[in-house]
Amino acid sequence: MGKKRKQEQTDAPEAPKKDDVAPPRPKRTLLGWKDKIEEETESPAFRNKEKVLVTCSRRIAYRYRHLMLDLVSLLPHCKKDNKVESKEFKGATLNELVELRNCSSCLFFECRKQKDLYLWMAKCPNGPSVKFLVNAVHTMEELKLTGNHLKGSRPILTFSTNFDKQPHWRILKELMMQIFQTPKDHRKSKPYHDHVFVFSIVDDHIWFRNYQITVPHKETDKVDRGGLDNMTLVEVGPRFCLNPIKIFGGSFGGPTLYVNPFYVSPNQIRALEKKKKGGKYAKKIKAKTKRKLHAAENQLEPNEFADLWKD
Repeated sequence: MGKKRKQEQTDAPEAPKKDDVAPPRPKRTLLGWKDKIEEETESPAFRNKEKVLVTCSRRIAYRYRHLMLDLVSLLPHCKKDNKVESKEFKGATLNELVELRNCSSCLFFECRKQKDLYLWMAKCPNGPSVKFLVNAVHTMEELKLTGNHLKGSRPILTFSTNFDKQPHWRILKELMMQIFQTPKDHRKSKPYHDHVFVFSIVDDHIWFRNYQITVPHKETDKVDRGGLDNMTLVEVGPRFCLNPIKIFGGSFGGPTLYVNPFYVSPNQIRALEKKKKGGKYAKKIKAKTKRKLHAAENQLEPNEFADLWKD
């Protein structure tokens, strides 16, 4: 029999040196390349994943539809959906749509009688929600202003000091901050601010304006820090006015938290105008009958020269 071969002892592979290992690739973000690798911690930082569903009711007027499209272009973190039938059970339908589209808030434009526009702002599915009457609507196409900011850039939200005076204004302020503020590092947003959303309270109405931030400088030169004092605002649009009607504790319903005592529905305003016009016609008829009675009571005496030239 042949001799057995001795088993050769295989040496263990040497560990690669640190110099041979390729450096980790930097992480790419919206702000650029990150050279430093952040160490993963047990408690990750909070990330705003706010998404807003924007939809409207059927038979909406064209001006109100254009206003909705203007807001869609201003909010890069929103999702537009098909029209919804505005009935009594629209709240359940909208909550289901918000859940299916993986959103957390909703803007619902409800048009009635082809004249009146109501805006619902709601946090789904637990609330709160607010119902507004929209007045003084001016779209971007109507205004044709000179302001022009980059689409998808993040806005700066400014609120007047009146929002901190009463509790219902604080609720509206927090709700509008969460809906209109674009989340940081959103995939459709730009990582800088070049326009301002202004919310101001005048006569218990919320007035909305959108301004572009402009700094006068030459195209070749960079903006100096001292030049920021010359910053100006140029209006872009759209414009609209919100008249709060009710604040609900739930999403599109629930317990009523606040009722506006100064709110008058558009139907009542139209009825008063119609009644006023009807009163004008009644006054005219009354004046005619009064004139006839006066003429019958005060008849003229017969004129002796009336038949003089008949022959």
